Amino acid sequence: MVITYYGAQFFKVQLGDTTIAFNPISKDSKLKTSRFGADVVLVSLNHPDTNGSDQLTFGEKVPLVIAGPGEYEIKGIFIKGILSKTNYGGEEKINTVYVIELDDIRLCFLGSINSTLTSDMKEDLGEVDILFVPIGGNGTYGSEDGYKVATSLEPKIIIPMNYEDDKNALKLFLKEEGSTDSKPVDKLTIKKKDLEGKDSEIVVLEKN
Repeated sequence: MVITYYGAQFFKVQLGDTTIAFNPISKDSKLKTSRFGADVVLVSLNHPDTNGSDQLTFGEKVPLVIAGPGEYEIKGIFIKGILSKTNYGGEEKINTVYVIELDDIRLCFLGSINSTLTSDMKEDLGEVDILFVPIGGNGTYGSEDGYKVATSLEPKIIIPMNYEDDKNALKLFLKEEGSTDSKPVDKLTIKKKDLEGKDSEIVVLEKN
């Protein structure tokens, strides 16, 4: 599995010929977007910064777009969307938290969330291997809350996101862990066996 970051909450997850995108940036956003072909697009929030699914039709690839709570299966990939809330953009809206089983690795994408994770939600999320968590405020979790929520889920790996507008957010997030620096990596290439022994390890991905 290869995970690539395109800024804000926009990620590409590749496994063989299958490509999944999280919260692609729209061409109507002020943020810079990227184009590639995806099989599945998961949208947590209907906002130009997070709902650019039209950018991910490329060549023969026309993605299945999932944009809300529910249970889905495509190409043997199991996806669960869980209802939560956000104030991203200045008003309260619905945010969908996604859990995906892919190559025996459980990904949890929190999207633009700023609401509390209830015990029922945590039970729905299950054991998380890789967690994507917003840390930059702006209607989502800030650094401190993001870290507390992330570690409460006890994932193997934590990938922070959505911190471009607050230059100190990443530094503060890493400080919560007890470190002041984490060298960004271009992409995260990982297999199930690589997760053994990891405990809430923070991986900072460079924006592509």
